[in-house]
Amino acid sequence: MIRRTLFAGVALLALGALAPAKADIRIATAGPITGNYASFGAQLKAGAEQAVADINARGGVLGQKLVLEVGDDACDPKQAVSVANDFAAKGVKLVAGHFCSGSSIPASKVYAEEGILQISPASTNPKYTDEGSWNTFRTCGRDDQQGVVAGKFIAREFKDRKVAILHDNSAYGKGLADETRKALNAAGMKETLYSPYTPGEKDYSALVSRLKQAGVTVIYVGGYHTETGLIMRQAKQQGLNPTIIGGDALVTNEYWQITGDTGEGTMMTFPSDPRTRPTAAAVVKEFKAKGIDPEGYVLYTYAAVQIWAEAAQKAGTTDPKKVAAVLKANGPWESVLGKIAYNKKGDPVESDYVVYRWHAGSYGEM
Repeated sequence: MIRRTLFAGVALLALGALAPAKADIRIATAGPITGNYASFGAQLKAGAEQAVADINARGGVLGQKLVLEVGDDACDPKQAVSVANDFAAKGVKLVAGHFCSGSSIPASKVYAEEGILQISPASTNPKYTDEGSWNTFRTCGRDDQQGVVAGKFIAREFKDRKVAILHDNSAYGKGLADETRKALNAAGMKETLYSPYTPGEKDYSALVSRLKQAGVTVIYVGGYHTETGLIMRQAKQQGLNPTIIGGDALVTNEYWQITGDTGEGTMMTFPSDPRTRPTAAAVVKEFKAKGIDPEGYVLYTYAAVQIWAEAAQKAGTTDPKKVAAVLKANGPWESVLGKIAYNKKGDPVESDYVVYRWHAGSYGEM
């Protein structure tokens, strides 16, 4: 009898050893980890890592731990598709990314086919959700909201000045420039010059010469901080002292590293500073304890993971289509950004773009 009981116990132990452990849940973030816009990739990575750490510390999602994958798309559409396929092969349930709209839009098609939920913290082009599927969400606003704020601001504050609107031909940059132009024209003001420029170049002196010849003193740039910073610096070198206005891609401390004091007075649109919101206080403290300034899209990425985790808990599953349905049908969702509710497209119901100004190496709301 004793021997039979002993063998039964051994058998149970063997079965227990063979039983699969409760699997981890793979989620991901993706953005420009390398390249000219790597400072933004670092923001997404920092936000996702902290969100995963905090959620796991509280027991994970549905009793399972989160494991974070990081993909580098370098803001290149083809590379973004490659990253998306890699995530699909790894069984990722959520992608808190990408950063560039030009990456998010093609990647979202892969995610839709492969059954992956995507919540972009930074892609503002309307096409991302307008032409998206069941799986496209964002925690940020849209260019047709941001552009209205910029266009009206320029028409109100610079109505007697000559304005140029420039863009880098990217989905983000051109989309934002076009929406700003539309709002400017609707307010009764016509731009003096509307022109594309080639991103990634080091010499924009020919473009600056055109701006000087046209008598332009206000430049709206639909593009990223690297090129905007160079245009500003080279304009000053040619004796042009323009007012530069841009979009949310100027919300990085790297902009000032490029411009130095020539960046003084640069303005840009961005939602009210998430770092100052009461809902973010505890998380901001965590970041600062690690020596990280949660600027730009850090907290927007944190919120993307946070909201998905809440929706998965409510759905009782990590099945992406079921979580997507819960995200749209329920809410508002509590997050570090405050309460976020979604419309049928996957856009936040409310946005609060305001104008910021760079001063003495830091930026703040005007």
